[in-house]
Amino acid sequence: MPIVILTDSASDIDASVRQSLGIVAVPLKVMFGPQTYLDGVTISSSAFFEKLKESSVLPTTSQPSPLEFAEAYKAIHEQYGDDVQIIAIILSSALSGTYQSAMIAKSMLDESIDITVIDSRKASYVHGMICVEAARAAREGKSKQQILDMIDRYLDEVQVYFIVDTLEYLQKGGRIGRASAVIGSLLNIKPILTLDPAGYVSAYDKVRGTKKALNRVLETLQEYAGGKPVKTAVLHSSALDMATEISARIKQEFQVVDSHLEEIGPVIGTHAGPGLLGIVMVKA
Repeated sequence: MPIVILTDSASDIDASVRQSLGIVAVPLKVMFGPQTYLDGVTISSSAFFEKLKESSVLPTTSQPSPLEFAEAYKAIHEQYGDDVQIIAIILSSALSGTYQSAMIAKSMLDESIDITVIDSRKASYVHGMICVEAARAAREGKSKQQILDMIDRYLDEVQVYFIVDTLEYLQKGGRIGRASAVIGSLLNIKPILTLDPAGYVSAYDKVRGTKKALNRVLETLQEYAGGKPVKTAVLHSSALDMATEISARIKQEFQVVDSHLEEIGPVIGTHAGPGLLGIVMVKA
């Protein structure tokens, strides 16, 4: 039976990787005033961050409608036939209504279509990496249950830490107060953020300076890895040089069996701003 992985564009999977693995991504929307863009379709990450730097107003984001998910499900069913099994791994329901749209869409269709919708409780290439692993497993001939068990383990175990270059966008988006943003910027404080078990963005630590923040994250990940083989991803928003350096360092300090370097997409970038660095890790 064919198994198809479906996700949303906030998974930040490179288009070429999605295409090679047959992953379907339903796009979220990014609005700059009256202009609406489809995330990763009508605006690229690089174009988005250029617009973001020039814009005096923070863009807003919008989830796909249930109808858009339903159309995606139906297209997969029509392409692969009645035997197809769809596994939808969706952006954290704590951060977006995207999961709810995906669930409503499932209820709109005939129950004979095999659709499993998973609230990843993750965002960006955190759930993106799990989509890639699931699609690879499907290509290897793993059963649906084997893939679901693997997804559950990865979702429970995956480690993610983000270092934000500036608090400006968190403040604009209402995540922190203006006073905190001003003080943080003056003191060069770099908040280390993570995703808690419920899927919310939470503060892990605050460190003065990017270098110290990075060292703190790598120390934490060494404790998690325990010298065992790991799969990793380094994420960035308009910070490719730094991300490349971090990726090289991780390969030196950990037993890396698979690694990715990904740019944050427009939806996540709206709330994080440019200069974000993130590290994703899970035991192989």
